[in-house]
Amino acid sequence: MTTKYQAIKGVKDILPGEIEKWQFMEKTAREVFELYGFSEIRIPIFEMTAVFTRSIGETTDIVEKEMYTFPDRSGDSLTLRPEGTASVVRAYVEHNLYNPPSVVKLYYMGPMFRCERPQAGRYRQFYQIGVEVFGTENPEIDAEVIGMLLKYFEKLGLKELELQINSLGCDECRPKFREALLEFLKNKINLLCEDCQKRFERNPLRIFDCKSVSCHDATKEAPTIEGYRCDNCKSHFNSTINFLDKLNIPYVKNPKLVRGLDYYTKTAFEIISKGLGSQNAIAGGGRYDKLVEEFGGPPTPAFGFAIGMDRTAQLIQPLAFSLQPSVFIVALGERANQKVFELINNLRQNEIRVERDYEGSSLKSQLRKANKFGVRYTIIIGDNELDKDKVILRDMSGSRQEEIDIETIVEIMTKKLRER
Repeated sequence: MTTKYQAIKGVKDILPGEIEKWQFMEKTAREVFELYGFSEIRIPIFEMTAVFTRSIGETTDIVEKEMYTFPDRSGDSLTLRPEGTASVVRAYVEHNLYNPPSVVKLYYMGPMFRCERPQAGRYRQFYQIGVEVFGTENPEIDAEVIGMLLKYFEKLGLKELELQINSLGCDECRPKFREALLEFLKNKINLLCEDCQKRFERNPLRIFDCKSVSCHDATKEAPTIEGYRCDNCKSHFNSTINFLDKLNIPYVKNPKLVRGLDYYTKTAFEIISKGLGSQNAIAGGGRYDKLVEEFGGPPTPAFGFAIGMDRTAQLIQPLAFSLQPSVFIVALGERANQKVFELINNLRQNEIRVERDYEGSSLKSQLRKANKFGVRYTIIIGDNELDKDKVILRDMSGSRQEEIDIETIVEIMTKKLRER
């Protein structure tokens, strides 16, 4: 018996009917981001493993448990990209993109890979759209880019979104906060889940990000970064908030908000959707002012975010437009088939989406297919119509029909479709 193959668990096909949402997201991203001066960069799907372990952090869940890592034929360790920022920073340094006189603004889109337990809104192959800004620590850019992201979601028609924002401090103030957090948690280790017990010494801030009820309860009264920020981080965070106010962007300060990657400093944020379940973050990002330097580049402050396309697609309402045909042509007989071949080409040359039946079915059967396509207009051609150089144009919304000259089809259809 022939084997019937299925997609691997945790990956999915994006089929017609759904793919239009994804194309809409990508098209809108290009329009909005380029309005703000961003240029597209395309990064490899795999990198040397060290690109990710160095940037993301060896004690993060991504590096410890979720990366798809394998040796190539020469024995080098390669990894399918689990996120985009590390690859963009590698490219920024490798190609000396830090030489332009102004900031560098880049955006990317494509698949990412993490070997994690598949669940609602989380896949092993998932898709992100992201942006990165290099070359300024001005808090105006933090607010401006967050504003751009919210403008993008507005263009997608998304509602009931909440911006949560925090400042994670810097190398000066975060160590003091870490010590205070360790002191608070040392008598609560038994209340933490197994993963957070491992994080206790190596990465205690990640405990705030745990979804376990026991860990949430254990950290209810824990100290937060608010009481430990240095003057520079306080000033930067306050300025970012003030610029958000100037843009009339509502926000919620969340002092327990952390990101799952080690490279973040100062600003960190997430966009939360109230239309999803527990996995409700559809975008997140922040500032990473040390990462370029760690990759061998000059000291370069940076800011960016990534959008989860899979979750965002769940929130987009069925689109008012699609890639379905606008016109269906019914051919009755061999002579009509020959003429329809020419007509379809002429319509498509004039940017009109048109479809037909290729099997020589009956009129009733072809009209049934036209209804399934959901077209507004059907053109019917048979021997009688050809003898008069006419066609029948049927408006499928009300079954009204009329005879028109065959030579005027393109002109009439262009006008009618424009009026819709």
